Amino acid sequence: MEVQKKIAVGLGVSLEEVYGVSTFYSQFSLTPKGRNHISVCLGTACYVKGADKILDKLVQKLGIQPEECTEDGAFSLTACRCIGACGLAPVMTVNEDVYGRLVPEDVDGILAKYVE
Repeated sequence: MEVQKKIAVGLGVSLEEVYGVSTFYSQFSLTPKGRNHISVCLGTACYVKGADKILDKLVQKLGIQPEECTEDGAFSLTACRCIGACGLAPVMTVNEDVYGRLVPEDVDGILAKYVE
């Protein structure tokens, strides 16, 4: 909220207007992002093929919900609607890396690649 206040003052607009823009566009986030940002596609093709189970496994392993960041700042998690890789369903991304045809058992190995 502090950043939004500074933007509102700097632009000479109301805080409500800044908030409205920042919550309307999906590129903006009101929560911090981790060093490794995980996004799970919940579009129709991915959901039908079990993306909800992938998301559940990530929630369990990371101890956070979608739109949250781990306390150490290592991971953040987002559930998105479609990333355009329906042929690889279910799909998740970690930063710029794409992982497809996932099963919940894949999650541990994928996360291990990003642990420092």
